[in-house]
Amino acid sequence: MAMNQLQLLPSLAELPGEATCPSASAFPTTRYQGSKLKLLDWIWRGIERIQFNTCLDLFSGTGSVSYMLKVRGKAVSTNDCLRFNQTVARALVVNNGTLLSETKAKRILSTVLPKYDNFVERTFSGIYFTDTENVWLDRAIQNIGSITNRAERDLALFALYQACIAKRPYNLFHRANLYMRTADVVRSFGNKATWEKSFEEHFLAALREANGAVFNSGNAHEAHAEDFLSVPGSYDLVYMDPPYLNAAGTGVDYLDFYHFLEGITEYRQWPDRITEKYKHKPYRRQPNPWTRKETILGAFSDALERYAMSIVVVSYRSNGIPSVDEILAEMRRHGRPHARVETLDYKYVLSPTQGKEVLIVSEP
Repeated sequence: MAMNQLQLLPSLAELPGEATCPSASAFPTTRYQGSKLKLLDWIWRGIERIQFNTCLDLFSGTGSVSYMLKVRGKAVSTNDCLRFNQTVARALVVNNGTLLSETKAKRILSTVLPKYDNFVERTFSGIYFTDTENVWLDRAIQNIGSITNRAERDLALFALYQACIAKRPYNLFHRANLYMRTADVVRSFGNKATWEKSFEEHFLAALREANGAVFNSGNAHEAHAEDFLSVPGSYDLVYMDPPYLNAAGTGVDYLDFYHFLEGITEYRQWPDRITEKYKHKPYRRQPNPWTRKETILGAFSDALERYAMSIVVVSYRSNGIPSVDEILAEMRRHGRPHARVETLDYKYVLSPTQGKEVLIVSEP
């Protein structure tokens, strides 16, 4: 089934049975690359007739699909190899009722601890944020780290992540390009007003959205940060939105894009994680079978074997490596001959090519 106009799909709020909880539209706005936030209605329409209760979002990213499944009354487990994404999932999916008030958040941000590490200030000067902002970040990270309630701490970290992304050109950390913000030039790119808004303003705005998304679904949920084959448990349905490998064989390396957020999450270990090889001082790269054309089809095969007893739903792109036909052939090889494929015309921001969004639904 192909659908060409996303706006023709009914919103979750228009569908029956959601009176006791918010719609998925309550999920906070995000500038995270690859987010499925605008596709949630379409994804749900592709799986709504399937009977399932427990589900695993294997590459959860922003957690928007996991949140949608929570709204739909499912018991959701999330997984992502990046710990900051695990933190986001705990804040917005696992969290069934804890809020962090704006008053308390302001008090936390204004707290003065006896001593601060200045790792961000001394390591990233002139790279991502101004020196004054770096000082603020060091203190905010350590103040948030002193919050004893984990759900409150997770909400504060989520708000800090969103503040950092909002103040970055391209919303990424893949280049040392602070000059794009600070150069006194006529601009045809970017939003200077957004960049120059204070960290605290961005933080509090993101926190308000996060608090507005918290609700008790009546189910217990989990958030993991494991290799894709090592997530414990069994699930009725496994949803997969793996890193995208384009037709040229270039993979999306989310650790390179968002290593700064990962560092915030594990602040004390951050100095041991970075490499000085590159000017933007990213984390050392980790082997990932999903980002290389020589290994990605094998990764699909391994996932199909690991979750052989589950319904498998794959979000994909029509022009990716491996091709949709190759994935379907792999599914047949694993005893899944009747996969259903749905497509939607969709253009991602920052993507130079026009492709189709693909949803592959395979029942064992």
